[in-house]
Amino acid sequence: MPKSIPTLCGSIMGEPFSLGEKIHNAAYAALGLDYTFVCFGVEDPRAAVQAIRTLGVRGMNVSMPYKSAVMPYLDAIDESARAIGAVNTIDNRDGVLTGYNTDYLGAVRALQEAIRPAGKRIAVIGAGGAAKAVAYGCRQAGARVEVFNRSAERGRTLAESLEVGFGGSIDDFAADAFDVVINATSAGFRQPGTNPLDGRLASHLVVMDVAFIPVETALLRQARQLGCTTVAGTRMLVHQACRQIELYTGQDAPIAVMERAMLQEIERLRL
Repeated sequence: MPKSIPTLCGSIMGEPFSLGEKIHNAAYAALGLDYTFVCFGVEDPRAAVQAIRTLGVRGMNVSMPYKSAVMPYLDAIDESARAIGAVNTIDNRDGVLTGYNTDYLGAVRALQEAIRPAGKRIAVIGAGGAAKAVAYGCRQAGARVEVFNRSAERGRTLAESLEVGFGGSIDDFAADAFDVVINATSAGFRQPGTNPLDGRLASHLVVMDVAFIPVETALLRQARQLGCTTVAGTRMLVHQACRQIELYTGQDAPIAVMERAMLQEIERLRL
């Protein structure tokens, strides 16, 4: 008898780098599923979405710069993804492609490991896609969110779109006015010496960084030395992947297995 073909999941990528392959394949193996996750470097998001239909791909992760570009070609967009304006997950159910954003949920789940967000004063640093997902997630969790960004125009636009506060530039951030601060900029990603909040932290804060390489960024290292509770970007990354696993398989994600595979790959690549 011919060997059965595994269910295919994958990642539409703007650059040939992803921890998703290791995270997802570790999860499928642990769940005993005949699923295979592969990465695709693409230049045409419309053709890539069509390939999902043609090949019958079960689910597809989407990375920058295609998180918004794929949206016009999908059959449905989840309410959260529409509000954020970005899709990082495409779920194929019987040929119907639905776009989701699991980044916001990954951020909330990671933060909930350290603090209950409802009612807390949370400062979000940044005004890009990650900042919008984080601010949306925190607002949905009942937090009082204020955005700070180097460009006032971009920061105010993001804040108004989500109906959260705008606090001004990063220089305007005052630690004593907040319970939590989240760096949602790229500052610190693959930049072990860069800290966007250098000298602005206080020991009472919960400090989270969406940057996940290095695992302990300069921001988190300074926060830990001050006695702050810290939340690493790797926790957000693995939690958002858990939601993808839940969508693609209908099963609970084995988060410990997924995190171990992620950290081993980061160590192997010396990132």
